[in-house]
Amino acid sequence: MRSNNGDFQSNKSTEKIWTKDFILICLANFFIFLGFQMTLPTIPLFVKHLGGNDQLIGFVVGIFTFSALLLRPFAGHALETKGRRFVYLIGLAIFVLSVGSFGFAFSIAFLFALRIIQGVGWGFSTTASGTIATDLIPAKRRGEGMGYYGLSGNLALAFGPSLGLMLSGVLSFKQLFFICAGLGVTALLLSSKIRYKKVEQVKTETVTVKWDFYEKSALPPSLLLFFITVTFGGIASFLPLYTEQKGISGIQWYFLIYALALMLTRTFAGKLYDKKGHRAVFIPGAALIIIAMILLSWLPNSTILFIAAFLYGFGFGSVQPALQAWSIEKASRNRKGMANATFYSFFDLGVGIGAMLFGQIGHLFGYGSIYKTSAISVIISIVCYLIILRKEKMQLQVG
Repeated sequence: MRSNNGDFQSNKSTEKIWTKDFILICLANFFIFLGFQMTLPTIPLFVKHLGGNDQLIGFVVGIFTFSALLLRPFAGHALETKGRRFVYLIGLAIFVLSVGSFGFAFSIAFLFALRIIQGVGWGFSTTASGTIATDLIPAKRRGEGMGYYGLSGNLALAFGPSLGLMLSGVLSFKQLFFICAGLGVTALLLSSKIRYKKVEQVKTETVTVKWDFYEKSALPPSLLLFFITVTFGGIASFLPLYTEQKGISGIQWYFLIYALALMLTRTFAGKLYDKKGHRAVFIPGAALIIIAMILLSWLPNSTILFIAAFLYGFGFGSVQPALQAWSIEKASRNRKGMANATFYSFFDLGVGIGAMLFGQIGHLFGYGSIYKTSAISVIISIVCYLIILRKEKMQLQVG
């Protein structure tokens, strides 16, 4: 039934999430994340192939996150001055060229330099894509729309690491990295078809604070996230090598089970947070992560590996969205974006420091010690959480 009310049709169209442009940004996000996730467990294997030890693996993995972290504030500034299209396409192009060049890296020093360049592309492209998605989603349905957008990255996480490990067993590293670069090219082609907002339009909608690097109200939950994501640096960098050393098969299934558990939590964790707050989510989720780390430090067989994968995915999938919502909750309306940037900066920092720290620990004390240390890191996050709650309670009493 067609309506003659032009205003009604216009309002209805503005509330629509699944527009052509939104579908394109979700598809582009899926393909670039798939290419990235395929390199996540295979880069450590490549460093070993080049003759590197665990210490070098930690530095090669960690430097990527640090370069991405340092570029995020500049990417945010460029989004407001150069436009969404420029930043996103340049970021994707840099990512494609750097990953495609991995296959020509015949020394760890060259690979190290390429990883820095890859981090630049990743920092620009991921900062831009999230902003573009926000632009395209109707304000009244932003939470729902960002959930769909985030799912595109989760799907890539479900298949990327396993696919990368499987292909590394039948293809050369050069062929593998060319495939990853090809997925980036696919994202680049899809993103070139998106209709982006002009810079002038964006400037009228936002409040710009020049070279502002963090949001103060987001620091407590972001600090907790840091101690949690330190564990991810140990898993992504060294778990494939650890299982190989122990002669345990099924590492491909670990990442798939982890991702499926992560997606399962999306069906209830957010609702639980909305009803009861972070108190109902954080400590139970962190406890599951601690148990997963203890199981990985023991790791007698594949069954324990898969149980740890499920527990880690379930725990992290509960904690991460709760901390993100908490970090944005207390920020003023014109500071939501900076609160989000603060949150993801601590995410990057945790992964990077974790990879570098665990490279040293694994080299000196063995891979099992990595996961014992990871458990301690999560325990520190729980202690910090209790301190934060106590301070908030005292502030309420004084108020």
